Amino acid sequence: MKIKKPVFFIVFILIIAYAASTIFGFKMQYGDLTTVYIKGLDDIRLGIDIQGGVDVTFAPEDEETDATKAQLEAIQEVMKSRLVMLGINDYEVYMDEGNDKVIVRFPWQSGEKDFDPENAVAELGDTAQLQFRKGYQYSTTTEDDGTVNVTPSGTVIIEGTDVTEAYVVPETDEKGNMTSYYCVSLKLSDEAKTTFANATQAAVNKDSAYLDTTATSSARYVISIWMDNECISCPTVNEAISGGVASITGNMDYDEAKALADKINGGALPFNLKTETFKTISPSMGTGALQAMILSGVIALFLISIYMIVLYRLPGMVASIALIGQVAGTLAVISGWFGFHDSNTLTIPGIAGIILAIGMGVDCNIITAERIKEELHLGKTLESALKSAYQRSFSSILDGNMTVIIVAIILMGAFGVSDSFFAQCFSFLFRWFGISTEGTIYSFGFTLLTGVFFNFIMGVLASRLMLTSLSKFKGLQNRKLYGGAEK
Repeated sequence: MKIKKPVFFIVFILIIAYAASTIFGFKMQYGDLTTVYIKGLDDIRLGIDIQGGVDVTFAPEDEETDATKAQLEAIQEVMKSRLVMLGINDYEVYMDEGNDKVIVRFPWQSGEKDFDPENAVAELGDTAQLQFRKGYQYSTTTEDDGTVNVTPSGTVIIEGTDVTEAYVVPETDEKGNMTSYYCVSLKLSDEAKTTFANATQAAVNKDSAYLDTTATSSARYVISIWMDNECISCPTVNEAISGGVASITGNMDYDEAKALADKINGGALPFNLKTETFKTISPSMGTGALQAMILSGVIALFLISIYMIVLYRLPGMVASIALIGQVAGTLAVISGWFGFHDSNTLTIPGIAGIILAIGMGVDCNIITAERIKEELHLGKTLESALKSAYQRSFSSILDGNMTVIIVAIILMGAFGVSDSFFAQCFSFLFRWFGISTEGTIYSFGFTLLTGVFFNFIMGVLASRLMLTSLSKFKGLQNRKLYGGAEK
């Protein structure tokens, strides 16, 4: 591929623009409503060790419930699944089998100053028992204090366990135009697909079991959708649905629809839970330490860039630009810059992973720069030396980075949501040394893996494009600029 002069400026501008968008993000303010188009550093969820968080104890709502070990383990897995879906890696979930309790610790939401622990744990401990029922029928009872309890009475058609996937889509009206609301689209299992198709056909045929008994103007044949004992949608069935896809509507905004989809995807708990105790956790390191680490990182990156420029001249300058792109790429993945991926938790070990990945990036560029010097000292032309240097250095770079990738994947597998043999072995080893293995080590592996991935993009591809492009300028063809001696 022929690399032309403007390529350097194109790649340079893209890296700087990408880094700026990663740092600042892009938001629009309409009155009290803030719409986030691109997430920045402010959207990163910081770990418990940096900004503190919540310690909550869940217990069975019915005090007479004698939970089994299997039930408590099921609650643990549901909690972990929901935390992961919320982009929280720095968490601790463990059970107190003797007292039928599950204890969860997780960090505060990023940017939330007036932190309300009750709101934070509400979604996590929600039973989210989804049921599709025939018609819209229910009974009510009133307690002594005036509380009205609603109990649905229609026959259950399918439940949340019959849903294979739930995701958010924009809601449309009868004409197919998008409204300002969102709905939750559900994909059903093969067995539920047939059951649901038969139920919708029965509703179309005006089976009395599907009649909305509360309708006053005209008879409606519906399938009501209940979350626990709350009816969240009651759509009229106009045609049989045989494709295995259903929708939950109800004038929901995006956040409400996503929260509902997350609850359904997270699975149902074996029994209702109540929040027995909750408290806030003070950070072990604090935001002051975080600011000091950020300042140290910026200074270190600046000094590394100066060192590489002095030692390797033009390749060192290009390497410095590539390092900025590598750091920006890693932070973008953590913040949720890519729309398909929510933000991840950044912990102190996670920052260590970023720093280690930067070291791998520096090593990658040093290998290439030294190879360029060697090729020039052999008497090759500048163009030939650059081409040969990048080709011959790639195998060394690949070998070094692949070993780090393997280690990072093992750490993520061992300390993420995994029950594999290797996970248990590593978990036992770390706990034997007194190291927490719930989510902090996973955070280290995640940032390390992400940094190494962007090292290949920036340190190998982008660096080659920029340096080869610069070598096309007559004023930059002096071999001394690349570490060689003038012919």
